[in-house]
Amino acid sequence: MAPLTPDVRAQQHGAAAPLRIALLTGEYPPQPGGVGDYTCQLGHALGAEGHQVAAITIRDGRLIRHDLSAGEAEVVVSNPARPLTWSSRSWPAVRAAIQAWHPDWLHIQYQTGAYAMRAGVNLLPRYLRLFPHRPRIAVTFHDLREPYLFPKAGPLRAWVNRRLAADADAVVATNATDAARLAALGLRGPSLAMIPIGSNIDVAPPVGYSRMAWRANLGVRPDEFLVAYFGLLSPSKGADLLVESLLGIGKSIPWRLLLIGGAATAPQDVAFAAALQARINHLGLAPRVIRTGHVNAADVSAHLLAADCAALPFLDGASFRRGSLLAALVHGCPLITTTPDDPATAAALADGRVTILTPPGDTTAVTAALARLAASSTLRADLAAAGRRAAAPFAWPEIARRHVQFYTTFAVR
Repeated sequence: MAPLTPDVRAQQHGAAAPLRIALLTGEYPPQPGGVGDYTCQLGHALGAEGHQVAAITIRDGRLIRHDLSAGEAEVVVSNPARPLTWSSRSWPAVRAAIQAWHPDWLHIQYQTGAYAMRAGVNLLPRYLRLFPHRPRIAVTFHDLREPYLFPKAGPLRAWVNRRLAADADAVVATNATDAARLAALGLRGPSLAMIPIGSNIDVAPPVGYSRMAWRANLGVRPDEFLVAYFGLLSPSKGADLLVESLLGIGKSIPWRLLLIGGAATAPQDVAFAAALQARINHLGLAPRVIRTGHVNAADVSAHLLAADCAALPFLDGASFRRGSLLAALVHGCPLITTTPDDPATAAALADGRVTILTPPGDTTAVTAALARLAASSTLRADLAAAGRRAAAPFAWPEIARRHVQFYTTFAVR
């Protein structure tokens, strides 16, 4: 199917005609990962607006299409003798899936780690452009990390990211910093939009949820200060710094650390998680640390509601492209995080009024922030309320409407 312009669609179906949108993602529930959760939330939000949505991913070597319009029905599009990965070998299977579902838009949700650091998806739009009948192609950059190609690939790693942006019909950034970096690649005007992400976890704990009972089931005493960390363990997220910061509290505050999230998958993240657990054991902190492993969204929601605060000491600074940060705010979980590079984000996170901000890598500052929160239930209540207000503009219905506007008002470059 040839790509349709908004004018053609309006002539055929009327201005409010439903769109068919295929979301390509490197991960999707039940696979763990923030981008997969984001894709699921976005797909259902677009569906609630009356559009037909499918999510396409590779799981266990097979290309799977989740037909959200049919209640998350799974369709195995490809089951070759050799398992698929996100290499160029996946291209024919992806194209076949697109042809079978004939969407108006193929929207690639790009995060390097979600595609196992492979560059196949970066060159997919270039491949699809070889064929006359294709949907329009959009790319959302959830981060701008460069994929791994081969040792000493050097400039080629940056080139494949630039190629992905250049070969798409339109590009979405999730925050102002990434938008500025993409604009520096030459993307301007209607071909580049900024649409924020929302919380990847709804405030929806299990039926009958009781905060005190949930904490008791975790083995947390009423007098213990429960600190939550949410997300896969990776070096950039600062879980190791959080452990050192809690160690700095000593015995003055009875604390427990709740690590919410499943096992890491990328090799460097697996190594980091193992080193972190070894450090926890060496310090004798294992009895104070609770690791949930991968749990469903309802349990994540319950954990965040049960915690006294969340601590997310990102090494690269806080950003609204972090679904875990938004999840903490939405749940009214008082948040300690690191000072953003972007002044607008820093203003929105308002140190001392919406969150407590600390310099990246500063364990002493995180220790002080934890002690400050532990000492004041009033401050915790104030930050909880302010956090919920700050997260209000990131509601999924609004994000879906902005995507539809992006699709339907797009002008050809």
